[in-house]
Amino acid sequence: MPMTLLAPVDHELVIKKSRFLARVQPVKNRAEAQALVLHLKQAHPDAVHVCWAMLAGGDSAAQDDGEPSGTAGRPMLEVLRHQDLDGVVATVVRYFGGIKLGAGGLVRAYTDAVAQALLVAEKSPIVPKIELTCWVPYDMEGWLRRQAQMAEVSILSVSHESLVQFVLEIPKVQSVEWQQALNDLGQGKLVWADANTRSASQG
Repeated sequence: MPMTLLAPVDHELVIKKSRFLARVQPVKNRAEAQALVLHLKQAHPDAVHVCWAMLAGGDSAAQDDGEPSGTAGRPMLEVLRHQDLDGVVATVVRYFGGIKLGAGGLVRAYTDAVAQALLVAEKSPIVPKIELTCWVPYDMEGWLRRQAQMAEVSILSVSHESLVQFVLEIPKVQSVEWQQALNDLGQGKLVWADANTRSASQG
């Protein structure tokens, strides 16, 4: 089962006076990953390279940022893939120590920096979730809110028209049973429309 990270983790590696500052953290998409990389470049103006790799929702990216091609971003990406991670970006800020490491040395450095950070990172299974839309009479709004809270179902939005529209998010494996239970309790007053299935991290 694919995993994601619960929080950012940092790790520093020093090899032949070069400092490799690794960070692994959860992200939703490429745009969020690129924004984090830009922030790192601004925070480390004296660093020679800010390399990164990302896996998120089927999208992947790897950037060597001036290091020899294939010695930084791609090895970092392979570490993420090997650990079956998704929704994760790995970044490594390098401060050059004056001694060249060679292609093999760079691959090992960037791989180890990310792998060491992931060793202590707290991981969580990615549970497929589904969005459900339903409509209820106004006098059942509070009831449905309580039912969602008891089942730990997320309420994404509520709008008030002729009926009250709820957009809910629930683990896919739980959705059919929960809908049937609500239909029984609600005496047929709920109207459902399925939306798109997507993945979200547990909790």
